[in-house]
Amino acid sequence: MTSVRPKLKPDTHKAVTAWKTQTGQTVWMKASGSWSTNPAEIGAFTGEAAEAALSKARTQEGEITDPYFMEVTDKGRITGRETLRETIRANGPTVPYGEII
Repeated sequence: MTSVRPKLKPDTHKAVTAWKTQTGQTVWMKASGSWSTNPAEIGAFTGEAAEAALSKARTQEGEITDPYFMEVTDKGRITGRETLRETIRANGPTVPYGEII
């Protein structure tokens, strides 16, 4: 499963994000290549390292679903065109679970 997302230039810092298939939790690839549910551990990749990270993520489909790039700062902080979407993914729903009718 994939979605159309904006293309990011090679020198733009990127993170790889996906959903954990078993639970649906948002996960981010850490600099080490492992996955984390903690947005403070987002790895920032550029150029060929970014492409290699996304390729590695695609080989893990089954454990994770729909890996893709999102723009981040060089420190791995969420930024760029999808800021609102990614911020919501990092912080959880905008409406507390108990208030959903």
